[in-house]
Amino acid sequence: MAGTFELFADEDSRIRFRLVAPDGTVLAVSGQYPDKYQAAAAIRDVRECAGTGLISDLAPAAALARVGAQRSPHHVRPYSTGTANSRGAA
Repeated sequence: MAGTFELFADEDSRIRFRLVAPDGTVLAVSGQYPDKYQAAAAIRDVRECAGTGLISDLAPAAALARVGAQRSPHHVRPYSTGTANSRGAA
């Protein structure tokens, strides 16, 4: 089942959206938009690029060790930045 994009007004009365997994976990929250039309346009852009988006790991290596035991149901396995191809084979 697919996630859901929810439009909402934040504490500054600006429009934002969040991506919510089927189990209710909030996966992402957007920045502020002046109106629903611009927020909907941003959702469209996210839909277009998210499926093919690459992962750029900018976190320090120690951050992975701290998170390792606290996997969410949406956990993504870490990948090597070495000589492995896109499928993880050497």
